[in-house]
Amino acid sequence: MTFNDLKLSEPLLKALNNMGYNSPTPIQEQAIIPILNGRDIFGSAQTGTGKTAAFSLPILQQLSSKVPTPHIKALILAPTRELASQISENITMYSKFVRVSHTVIFGGVSQKNQERELRRGVNILVATPGRLLDLMQQGLIKLDKVEHFVLDEADRMLDMGFIHDIKRIITKLPAQRQTLFFSATAAPEIMKLANSLLKNPVHISVSPVSSAAPLVEQSLYYVSKENKRSLLKHILNTGKVEHALVFTRTKRGADKVAKELNSSGISSEAIHGNKSQGARERALKGFKNRTIRVLVATDIASRGIDVEKLSHVINYEIPEQAETYVHRIGRTGRAGLAGIALSFCTNEERTYMKDITKLIKQKIEVIASHPFA
Repeated sequence: MTFNDLKLSEPLLKALNNMGYNSPTPIQEQAIIPILNGRDIFGSAQTGTGKTAAFSLPILQQLSSKVPTPHIKALILAPTRELASQISENITMYSKFVRVSHTVIFGGVSQKNQERELRRGVNILVATPGRLLDLMQQGLIKLDKVEHFVLDEADRMLDMGFIHDIKRIITKLPAQRQTLFFSATAAPEIMKLANSLLKNPVHISVSPVSSAAPLVEQSLYYVSKENKRSLLKHILNTGKVEHALVFTRTKRGADKVAKELNSSGISSEAIHGNKSQGARERALKGFKNRTIRVLVATDIASRGIDVEKLSHVINYEIPEQAETYVHRIGRTGRAGLAGIALSFCTNEERTYMKDITKLIKQKIEVIASHPFA
């Protein structure tokens, strides 16, 4: 199948062709036509499956076919600044040849530029919940004309405690609207929220969270907590690791690891919620253009990080939730390329690792021959 088979308009096809996109991903194949037909969607998919194009392309097509207005016609909610920014960047590329305006708003930065964009009038608003509510309370945003509502990474929204914010936002939306709901998991609280929002939805499930990316080679290193940084430097110096995304559980841990690597001559940056937006964007840009070799991230900050040809993901600390492990290693092994995922496990983390292997139904190779075993 090609994008030509999905009833997309010529301007959108031209934009996709310019980007080098020819064949849709499975979620795009399944979602685009139902969305064009006005159906609500419940999409279960991991990160990196092409969700953004799956919902933004049909929304752009529907909006571009109508008389232009200055009103917000589509609202896309995302849990983090990074993901919101990435969605906005993608929409910029997809909408190159259509007359549909959009902007992105998030906290952690001055609202002046965001306010200026809103006053000009936008058709698609990409937002994080906190800043959206803030600007709504200031009377700068009205959602009474919204026709398309997208809730992206709903599971992460709930993990971050946004459920009450989401419910407040929903009360300001028109009852008659199209709702597109995407989540990597289908936990009971997720389904409860989805059932309250969706009307006769089309259910789409792609690469369930229980399955690890097939092209990712996984390895496990047992190591004491005090030797983890030494093991990381050893692997980076001897393991032919060109480009690595390293995960920690805490912001403080990310800062400490990045500082240690830099002091050893390994170019690194940390990215987490306490960093300014400018610092986060500079770190991500440096990582993408490979002037930074290692990006150390917390799970929440990592949403929206999409780097081409990323060779390695390193779980410096094992996540407490098994599903998070699948999300992490899914950052590599994309677009038909192989990837490598390494995990450092202490005795205290063995329980987490046991849950992971149970979830993914795979045995992970243990590397015993390292200096810090």
